[in-house]
Amino acid sequence: MEKNMPIKNFIFDFDGTLADSGETGVLATQSAFKQLGYSEPSKSLIEYYMGVPIEESFKKMNPDYTYTEREFQTLLSTFRKLYQSIEQENMTTFPNIPLVLSKLHQHQKKIFVVSSKHSTPLQRNLQQLNIDQYFDGVSGFDQVEHYKPAPDGILLIERQFNLISDETIMIGDAIFDVQMGQAAHVKTAAVTWGAHDLKMLVGSKPDYIFEQVNDILSLQ
Repeated sequence: MEKNMPIKNFIFDFDGTLADSGETGVLATQSAFKQLGYSEPSKSLIEYYMGVPIEESFKKMNPDYTYTEREFQTLLSTFRKLYQSIEQENMTTFPNIPLVLSKLHQHQKKIFVVSSKHSTPLQRNLQQLNIDQYFDGVSGFDQVEHYKPAPDGILLIERQFNLISDETIMIGDAIFDVQMGQAAHVKTAAVTWGAHDLKMLVGSKPDYIFEQVNDILSLQ
């Protein structure tokens, strides 16, 4: 893949890339497990699985327990209620994200989000952060058959908006984002201000690694 091809389409992960949710995800996860009497996962384990839908990650966080369908749906709904109750106090964009999105928009780049969140809270969060106006489209986990690191979310966006893979980049803070981009045959960029550390990101072999938000603008 040639790195000097012009990039016209920017696909972002949400949590840990655009949005700094602080301790929201950790607190909501630990509280949900604790309320229902399950072993409370550690902060580091929760952060590792941040890029994976809770429908998969919650089972991986407690692998020694087999949930009934009713138990698992109760766990998911408890988490979602807890998350929504505290997200407004904790969630912000990372510094300069609105500025970078604005500049990409001004340069007529197409901008998207592919997230492991359900599309409904994803749209709500974009509006809460006052950045929804910059995005041409979003893909949540409810819109695809297979989740990250499968390429389905990117492929859906490409089909809907007639994107060319060589002109498209996936930007995320987790190895799952990089793996998804690689599976979709688009360029990939890992950012260091989110869930996964630099060593882990380097090991996933992205095309680019960004340590500052403004570095994204170097791709224009």
